[in-house]
Amino acid sequence: MRALSDSELLTLTKPGRYTGGDVNAVSKEITPGLTRFAFCFPDVYEIGMSHLGLQMLYFFLNRRDDVFCERVFMPWFDMVDKLQDSDKPLFAIESGNPLGEFDFLGFTLQYEMSYTNILAMLELGKIPLLASQRGDSHPIICAGGPCATNPEPLADFVDFFYIGDGEASLDEILNKYDKAMGRRTFLESIARVDGVYVPSLYEATYGDDGRISSFAPTSPAAPAMVKRAMLPKLGFFPDKFLTPLTEAVQDRAVLEIARGCVHGCRFCQAGFIYRPMRERTVPDLLAHAANILDATGHDEISLLSLSACDHGHFDELLDGLLDIVKSRRVNISLPSTRLDAKYLSALAKTQNLRKSSLTVAPEAGSQRMRDIINKNLTEQQILEGCYNAFLAGYDKIKLYFMSGLPGETIEDSLSVLELCDKVVETYYRLSYEERKRPVSVSVSTSCFVPKAFTPFQWAAQAAPEEFIATQQEVKGKLRNKRITYRYHDAKTAQIEGVLARGDRRLGKAILAAYQAGAIYDGWSEHFDHARWLAAFEQAAIDPGFYTTRQREADEILPWDFIDMGISKAFLLSEWQKSATSQLTTNCYQGCANCGLACNKAGLSPCTGPKNCSSPVDRKGGAK
Repeated sequence: MRALSDSELLTLTKPGRYTGGDVNAVSKEITPGLTRFAFCFPDVYEIGMSHLGLQMLYFFLNRRDDVFCERVFMPWFDMVDKLQDSDKPLFAIESGNPLGEFDFLGFTLQYEMSYTNILAMLELGKIPLLASQRGDSHPIICAGGPCATNPEPLADFVDFFYIGDGEASLDEILNKYDKAMGRRTFLESIARVDGVYVPSLYEATYGDDGRISSFAPTSPAAPAMVKRAMLPKLGFFPDKFLTPLTEAVQDRAVLEIARGCVHGCRFCQAGFIYRPMRERTVPDLLAHAANILDATGHDEISLLSLSACDHGHFDELLDGLLDIVKSRRVNISLPSTRLDAKYLSALAKTQNLRKSSLTVAPEAGSQRMRDIINKNLTEQQILEGCYNAFLAGYDKIKLYFMSGLPGETIEDSLSVLELCDKVVETYYRLSYEERKRPVSVSVSTSCFVPKAFTPFQWAAQAAPEEFIATQQEVKGKLRNKRITYRYHDAKTAQIEGVLARGDRRLGKAILAAYQAGAIYDGWSEHFDHARWLAAFEQAAIDPGFYTTRQREADEILPWDFIDMGISKAFLLSEWQKSATSQLTTNCYQGCANCGLACNKAGLSPCTGPKNCSSPVDRKGGAK
């Protein structure tokens, strides 16, 4: 039974966030032997329901007869007040049961700025915030997702982290669970399962300079290195999605066509932590697409991959999908990808479909910076790609860039405007008849935040005042009315940077920020920079130690105990190559010896193209 009545829910701005009843939701009889798992998304319902990982793990766990997976989202402010005023606990959507009745609470870590929301959800669920204060009667708190690749800032609050592909080891973990087991016994029993990190079984020590001097297990049950859980081949994919009865941010079906990436963009964490690229077969993808569309009624399907057109049979896949969507009057949304021959062919094939804006991510305005980050994309390719997109009927282009990349100068930053001016000029290469509407170029510039397991994990991050100065310089130089320029908040980027590369000492600061009122920090209107600075001061932490300080090559990093398959030596060589703008080829052009040993391990992306569509020409990069 739900903690709040219908009449109480109706006083909220969006009661549909909490009522349940979504199309295709799972319902199970709650019996004593049932393992109860709450998938906790630390943001509002309409954002969480747009997340493919939630959809996949919800149905993956619920395929088991002995497990019931339900959903919990971070409630909005009015619901937080309602729960606190009535002294009632946060509850799961499917059953309405409070969080304290579950065996597992599993949080997905998609963004560092959601960390205080995790504490809020625990407290609203009447569960002790610190792992050390929980007993056998409390749920096991676990967390996974991309931010779990540096789990240390949340080590005080989480019982175990799951690192890697969710489908790889979750069954093994659940098979080991017994309600009669003590908390410590269970955690020790899973500590050697691939992907599992139990922070209470490890200890870190620090030198006088503040750096980590040692990090080691304190229990024989824990391994010295935690190995990432990885699927050699993608398998499970749901044939139906949860379809919300209220509006979601991304109201469409999503089809994961591949996981991983063959390109080694040095800033991109996803490109390294999801290696190697693994593809789903075309027959499976077409069957999933048809089933999902029929089960949800969505009028749009989006292809999800870090680089969709690198799928070895992308043309065949697109042809099959076009047949499916035409008969159902559904649109295909192509993701942001590289402007290569395959993508341009895809634009031509989808010319008659409903148009949205085209998204392109050059990441940097100058060729020098694109070489530093190993983007392997030339200005000529960008402009030719935009021209072909304009020919295909697009008149709105979104361009994504980053500011504060290693080695960047103000000239590099201003070159963003020069490139965008050329994109506008490219549009006017079309004939008058072909230009149906004025072109619109939307530029979004994010503040670069170095992440774990990338070649830039050693890099210094620009200070907020440096980001702001660059943003104002670029904004002041903008003259073209066809270009709109937006940029991310530099102060938020500073806090994100601290949390992204922090160690377990940050737990005190996260707790202090939360106790001072920090929630929904990822929402600009609710973020309070001063509150975080006060929390750092209270915890005796210097933010610059984690952001503006460049790491030494031999320094112990907070995540060094995790084996993601990519060798630290390879990442270091890429960091060193970036200093001289040296390029590294993609996996299809030749193995860069990143440490995965794909061929030997049977992980080779052998279904992909044997010859890259952009032959090597310039410094070993794309022609």
